[in-house]
Parts: sequence; C-alpha cells; structure tokens
Amino acid sequence: MKVSKIIFIEPKAPNLHIFSKFKLPRLGLYILGTLAKQRGWDVEIIYEEMQNIDFSQIESSDLIGISTITSTAPRAYMIADKIKQMGIPVIMGGPHVSFQTEEALGHADFVIRGEGEIALMAFFDAWEGKTGYEAVPNLSFKKNGKIVHNPLIPNTSDLDQLPFPDLKYLNYSPKRIAGYRTIPIQASRGCPFDCAFCSVTSMFGKKYRFRSTQNIIEELRLYNDKKNIIFFYDDNFAANPKRTKELLHAMIEENFKFKWTTQVRADVAKDIELVKLMQKAGCHTLYIGFESVNPKSLKEMKKKQTVEEITRAVKVLRRHKIHIHGMFVYGFDEDDWKTVKKTVRFAKKTKLTSSQFLILTPLPGSEFFNKVVEQGRILLTDWALYDAHHAVFKPSRLSLARLQKAQIFSHKRFYSLFEIAKKFLRGKWIDLGLAHYARNLNRLWKKKNKTFLKVVDLIASKKDAKIVIDYKQNIRL
Repeated sequence: MKVSKIIFIEPKAPNLHIFSKFKLPRLGLYILGTLAKQRGWDVEIIYEEMQNIDFSQIESSDLIGISTITSTAPRAYMIADKIKQMGIPVIMGGPHVSFQTEEALGHADFVIRGEGEIALMAFFDAWEGKTGYEAVPNLSFKKNGKIVHNPLIPNTSDLDQLPFPDLKYLNYSPKRIAGYRTIPIQASRGCPFDCAFCSVTSMFGKKYRFRSTQNIIEELRLYNDKKNIIFFYDDNFAANPKRTKELLHAMIEENFKFKWTTQVRADVAKDIELVKLMQKAGCHTLYIGFESVNPKSLKEMKKKQTVEEITRAVKVLRRHKIHIHGMFVYGFDEDDWKTVKKTVRFAKKTKLTSSQFLILTPLPGSEFFNKVVEQGRILLTDWALYDAHHAVFKPSRLSLARLQKAQIFSHKRFYSLFEIAKKFLRGKWIDLGLAHYARNLNRLWKKKNKTFLKVVDLIASKKDAKIVIDYKQNIRL
C-alpha cells in the first residue's frame, strides 16, 4: 500500500515585526504533523521563516496543508494557488480561514475551521476512502459547485491525548540566542476573558483547558535544561492559579534549571505566592498585555483590569526580579494623543525591560472586527497589513496617519539614545541589548514601509472621502 505524503507549511510574515529576530513557529502544525506521522503518513513541515519552499519537492506530495493567521493570508493564498496549479490538493487551517472560510475556499480545496486535531484525523479517514467528506467535523469544502460547511464539534477537552510535537523529526531547528535555543510548549488552551479586540476565545473558546502537570513535566524532560529556554505558548499561563502553582511546584521538585517565559495578565501580581513560585521555578520574562493606561479604553476593550492593577503588577514583578515585556495598544475610541504620551511616560517611568506599542487591528473573529466592518471604518483591506504594526481602520479620535505615527513615536521615545544610555549606566545588559535591537528595527520598518506611510498620509488628506485602498505588499514565490 502506497504511503501518503503531506507537507505542512507555515507561511512567512510579510513584514518586519518586534519578534522578527526571534523566530518561533506556532505549535499547531507540529502537533498535526506528529499525529500524521503516527498515523503512518510521510510528513514534512516547512516553517517558511527559516526554510524556503522548494516546489520541485512538493510535486511528490499527495496533499499540502497550510496554516495561516490574518497577516500571512495573502502569502498563504499565493502558495495555495501555485500548488493547486500543480494538481495537488490543498487543505487550509488556522485562525484566519476559520473566520474567512469562503474566501479561503477560493484558493484551497478544503478548510478546517477551529482546532484541527480531531478533524484532520477524520479527514484522513475520508481521504483513505473509509468515510465521506460529509462525515468530517469542522470541514468546509465545495460539492457540485456549492460550499458545504460541516458542523463544528466541541474543542478537544483532554489535551493529554495530544502527542508531544516531534520538533526534531520535523526539522525544527531553533536559532540560538546567547547560546540558548527556545523550545515552544503549550500547557493550556483557551482564555476565560473575552477582550473585544481578541480572537482567541472565538478560536479556542472561553473554557480554560489545561494539560495535566505530569504530562507537561514528561515533555519538559525531553529537553536539556541547561541549553534551552522554554516559551510556554499559552494565551494566559496563569488563568487558573491553582493549576499553575501545581505545575511550578513540580518543576521545582524536578530541579529543572530552565529559564522560561510566557504570557500572563497583570492580575498575576495579586497572588504573591504565585509570583514567588514563578521566580523560584526559573521565570525569566513575562509578556503582559497591559494594553492601555487610559481607564476608559480598558473599559471599552472589556479588559477587566485597572491602571492601579497594572502599576502594582510592575512593582511586584520587578521586586521579584522578573523581567517584563509590556504590550500596549493604540486606537480605541477613547484614545487620543494624550493617551499616547501618557502611555510612553508610564512605560519609561516604570522601567519596563522592553515595551511593544501596537496598533489596534480588526482581526476576523473578534468583536472589534464585526463592529468596524458594520460601521464602515475599514480603510485598508490587504490582510498583509493586519499585523498590529499598520493602521488599517478609521479611529474615532485620531486620524489614520496620527494612529500610525503613535506607534513610531512611542518606540522612538521608549528606545531613545538617552534611554539606552541610562540602561548602560545602570548595567542593565539585557535591557540594553533589547533596546538596541528595537531601535534599529523601528528605523528599518520605516524604511521598508515608505510607500505605506505615503498611502496613510494620502488617506489622511482626504478627510471626508470614503477611501478603501488595497495596498499590496511585494510578495514573490
């Protein structure tokens, strides 16, 4: 019996972003690839940020799977179109096509909406002739020229049933930073919060699902704790403090020497016991979505946190020597230029290790996307711009150009030569290295996006005109 071959592809980002140097693939394709391998398929994964696509090798494949977020969708569609011209079927998945399914079916033969593990195994049953495609949950496809959307099933409840992603077999070779490799591990899925600008809950649900502590520890044992940094890929690592503490205690008992990072909310600092355990278990940096220091904006986005909680979180975490990467977002209806200047002052005054100033972006699947589409506020329709670094919609209190300049201004001020000098004099070497990198990145971004910035200024000059521009990036296969 002939062994079927599938190649999974994660397309590269279309533009520079804050993590351009720190390349890290999403874990979905690696879990799916491991499942396919266990099923007996010949599997290859192409993480395009680190490996070019060789279309001559793709010719030998039976099926191509492409996963995409919104900003990589144009690239994903171009790849899919070329592969379909070669006569090879394409199946797509990921957050973007889960919410823009009919758009995706203009380029792919099949789309899996939502989580893909159960659906892909059912798809393989249909592929192998054991069932029909109508029996595959979460699947969308065309039949007799009409689009069919099969019913969605509940998300995977027992994450322990998923395999450890076989990174070595699937050719993931992470770049070393200061001698360390970064290993991505996911301990949970979902988020009990439902921020208006976020699409996580639409994709993974509000129910917080987590792997057992023993299951996570077994995966951690696969890696050398003196040569690897762990990045927990969770959207909210500490959403269930009791379970998080249990995991941290286990990591300490195992005597792991890992340094690790993850994403949390500011409310993590309310639990001092949890913070102390994080420090003891090797937590190096926390990525925290502070989002705003404008109370009205926090309320508008349904963040369910206060400026006072944000301020306390910074103090508590710095006291416990945990680095903080603060993430802020501009563009909410209550934001104006005073908000921008106040945010930068806050980030500098609190001496955050690093800061990321993002532009509010209407991502499909979010409440905010539905709102601005209904109000006709989308000004730029090229998905490649939907990376939180490009202004694409009409803000309420800032012009499109002013919103774009808010990000450039903030990075320039936070990573100014004066601020860099202060980090040098204080001997903050990690902060200094990140500041130097971020400052250069900001300059390179402006240079690469000269045409885009001219388009934004053009739109701003047409104050009352309704302008919708499809700004195309230079993407080549």
